[in-house]
Amino acid sequence: MDIASILSNLSGGSIVFLLLAGFIILCIFLGVRIVPQSEKFVVERFGRLHSVLGPGINFVVPFLDRVRHKISILERQLPNASQDAITADNVLVEVETSVFYRIIEPEKTVYRIRDVDAAIATTVTGIVRAEIGKMELDEVQSNRAQLISAIKVLIEDAVDNWGIEVTRAEILDVNLDQATRDAMLQQLNAERARRAQVTEAEGTKRAVELNADAELYAAEQEAKARRIAADAEAYATQVVARAIAEHGIEAAQYQVALKQVEALTAVGQGEGKQTIVVPASALEAFGDAFKMLKGRG
Repeated sequence: MDIASILSNLSGGSIVFLLLAGFIILCIFLGVRIVPQSEKFVVERFGRLHSVLGPGINFVVPFLDRVRHKISILERQLPNASQDAITADNVLVEVETSVFYRIIEPEKTVYRIRDVDAAIATTVTGIVRAEIGKMELDEVQSNRAQLISAIKVLIEDAVDNWGIEVTRAEILDVNLDQATRDAMLQQLNAERARRAQVTEAEGTKRAVELNADAELYAAEQEAKARRIAADAEAYATQVVARAIAEHGIEAAQYQVALKQVEALTAVGQGEGKQTIVVPASALEAFGDAFKMLKGRG
């Protein structure tokens, strides 16, 4: 049985009911829009922007509203780009950059810019050249984090009207031409040689200073030893003088006799010196010395 025979068997009221049911089903199908989590839908009504549908179930007016754009809100990465730039000290460098962004207001992105990737790439190129032109080569290489931060802020300001959020901007590499590299290598070698000479000179200077300090210390110790010996000798002389003053000539004779006995003892203790011949006058002096020592004892 075909459709024509089925319709011929139906009454007019049944046909109207079926058509109405089909129309309702079609309206439901056209009026319900399920938006994925990673997308947003831009809806137009009569050719004009009407609304932006977020993730989940959304309802639109069938036959009047139409989803014109399905925009992904996932983070995107622009292809790595290289551009030439001239630093403040007139050095030509090639800078490789990478930018990450995501669309947060699709209605602005759709109706204000045609090719958002190309527009961002052009903006990044201009900003990178302008910022590097303000810095010398050494600053570009040593303050890369500061440069990246400044570039990111400027890009965000430039693309704000496009409904875009710049999540990250990176400078991947800063390349130099061969002539500049050779010149920098020569400068680096010269700086290393200079530092080596300075280190050697400082080492020599330090050695001289330490040697001078050692000699000064030795001289101070020798002078101190001499001063102590002089003080001891002066003290001994003072003691002898006091003894002579108190006991008269006997004290002086006692000291002389004591020295003679000490000298004789030292001579007798040497090897091959056990037999000693002394003059008779010396024996008399020793006798006097022993008498005085005995008297002292």
